[in-house]
Amino acid sequence: MIRPVVAGVDGSREGFAAADWAAREALRRGLPLRLVHAWEAGLPEGAEAAALPELRAPQQHARHVLRHTLDRLAERYPQLTVTAEQVAKPPVPALLAEGEHAELLVIGSQGPTGLGGFVSGSVAMATAARCARPIVLVRDGAAAEDEHVPDETGGPSARTPCREVAVDVDVDEPSDDVLAFAFRAADLRRAPLRAVHAWHLPFARGLPDAAERRERACRSAERELAELLLPWREKYPTVSVAEVCHEGRPAHVLVPAADGAGLLVVGLRRRATVTVPHTGPVAHALIHQVRGPVALVPHD
Repeated sequence: MIRPVVAGVDGSREGFAAADWAAREALRRGLPLRLVHAWEAGLPEGAEAAALPELRAPQQHARHVLRHTLDRLAERYPQLTVTAEQVAKPPVPALLAEGEHAELLVIGSQGPTGLGGFVSGSVAMATAARCARPIVLVRDGAAAEDEHVPDETGGPSARTPCREVAVDVDVDEPSDDVLAFAFRAADLRRAPLRAVHAWHLPFARGLPDAAERRERACRSAERELAELLLPWREKYPTVSVAEVCHEGRPAHVLVPAADGAGLLVVGLRRRATVTVPHTGPVAHALIHQVRGPVALVPHD
């Protein structure tokens, strides 16, 4: 079964940015794109006309949003196969259900400030925390040129090579799913991959041999990262990989490390013992602070 790339749209600027990013990703992967608009109120599709016309408003809004998005994508990406559907469910359940059958789910995400539609803010966080498939969060204002390095004049261009893909690598609890997504993303873009590992040595500062212990810990982290990535380098020989080790907590290290990347890939651990799903402190910080698209890849 062919899994499409699915984008959730709601008429917000974040939603349109997500649909545009999803269209480019679908073309890279040779997959169709499916647009989804969820609405909670009003009448079910196909119901008899309501005595109160305002009950039809959510359906009419959904139709307008989907038609506008379809028209814009058809103009920009005429070679792409796109379908669209209204889903009469609350946003989070609707997006989660769509994500189960998607290659990846793409939704809009707010920055540190600003207002948006249902695919922004709390809905994006709730969906990301529970989605079983990879999910990409896209900011308002994201454009095709942002995925590429500047041209020779320093200006934006969609014809230059793609910016590198950055991936958070945990050498203590590595995930094949995360590395597979990151390497494939880099391969599809013909872009370099920056593998970032954050290491931390607690209780070392102030000790007589603190500097020596930190140096040993750094060398050990570099060695473990290189060993972990070796089979992936062999599987993707055309992907240029930069291995980067930084001392610090991942949430603090990854934000500056992702600066300039076209995509940041982060693992999202499934925790069966947690009654209320959440993204975890690292993913939570990155969702709110990283300006570019963030791919969250769930793994055990």
